[in-house]
Amino acid sequence: MTTAEIIDRVLDPFTECLTPQAARKIVGFRPDAETQERIGELAAKADTGSINDEERAEYQDYVDAFDLVAILKSKARSVLAKSDS
Repeated sequence: MTTAEIIDRVLDPFTECLTPQAARKIVGFRPDAETQERIGELAAKADTGSINDEERAEYQDYVDAFDLVAILKSKARSVLAKSDS
């Protein structure tokens, strides 16, 4: 199985539990200002090559977390598309 297939297999049952209201909240999710600022700091350091190993690991954790959020948002959009039809 591919990673995408595994993610679908795990998250599809979760998606079936979403109400349209919950799906809209997921689609509208944005990180708080402090989180956005930290990600910006780490991204700037990564771009200039001045990021240390600990910061790189933290930055990667944020990237991984927001990859998951993007997948959840996609799943939530599919719930909304079905509820609109």
